[in-house]
Amino acid sequence: MQMLSTASKKKYRCRDCIYFYDPAIGDPSQGISPGTPFDELPDNWLCPVCKVGKKRFKAVL
Repeated sequence: MQMLSTASKKKYRCRDCIYFYDPAIGDPSQGISPGTPFDELPDNWLCPVCKVGKKRFKAVL
């Protein structure tokens, strides 16, 4: 089992909808494995709910 650092455990909230990206879960709808930090998501990754890009996400505690 992969251990996530504190930085890679950070969740990110979409500013345009209700979606939270949680690295512990990943994004199965787009083939993103659990344990993938937000910073390692592909540049073309989109919010699975409203389809905005990574720049519309904000880190949350």
